[in-house]
Amino acid sequence: MSTNAQPQPTYIIPPPATPNWKTPLLLVVILLLIASNIYLYVQVQQVRTDNRNQLAKLSTEINGTIEKMQIDSSAAVQNSRRTVTALQDQLRAERRAASREVGQAKIDAENRVSQLQSQVSQAQAQQAAAISAVKEAADTANTKIASVSTDVQANKTQLDQTIANLKRVVGDVDNHASLIATNGKELDALRQLGERNYAQFTIHKSKTPQRVGDVMIELKKADTKHNRFTLNVIADDKTVEKKDRTINEPIQFYTSKAKQPEEIVVNSVTKNTITGYLSMPKVQTGRS
Repeated sequence: MSTNAQPQPTYIIPPPATPNWKTPLLLVVILLLIASNIYLYVQVQQVRTDNRNQLAKLSTEINGTIEKMQIDSSAAVQNSRRTVTALQDQLRAERRAASREVGQAKIDAENRVSQLQSQVSQAQAQQAAAISAVKEAADTANTKIASVSTDVQANKTQLDQTIANLKRVVGDVDNHASLIATNGKELDALRQLGERNYAQFTIHKSKTPQRVGDVMIELKKADTKHNRFTLNVIADDKTVEKKDRTINEPIQFYTSKAKQPEEIVVNSVTKNTITGYLSMPKVQTGRS
């Protein structure tokens, strides 16, 4: 008996998928950027809180000074009033006495009355001057408070705007993002954030490295046309060349003193000279 053989199905086994290493790396970079933005927001809020505390402290000090001035001035006014009242009482008594006297005694009594009237006028003038001084001191203090409050608010607004305009740039070590200052005003804003220490520098091309902060920097090349430069960084008895870098680029490197990298930022390149700053972490705990 013959049978018809059925063809067997053919299964194609796909090759194992090649792991995609780019996706995890991209996720890490995104997480780092998110964390950096959150940290920046927290630092900005801290600066705003510090400014509010500074304004409150300043207002308290000024108010205390005003209160002391008012107390001192009020004491002068009270003394003047007491003097005027006493002289007026004495004047009334002398007038009554003069009205009862006759002859030379009456003349002498009237002379005393005249002298007392002059003293009363002088005392009243002193009292008016004391009251005027109190008013003037209060007006001056109020003007100063308004001026100080306006200046503090203006400085706070300017600082907030400067911080908001700072650029966050990813450096060349561990995708570490940093706020970059491009001028002195922005560098002052970074200092007020209080996150790191900063040392400004101007380095000329020389065979002798120049100390900046806790490292040595040697300028090897300065290209003014393209705003590029090459330098050596000497730290922990090691020399690392940072070649063909550009301005406002964070040049990062680790030292044995901290877990966060230090950063060199060059803001300008002139003939055989670079100008910028070194950013150093405040916490110097050492790397494990």
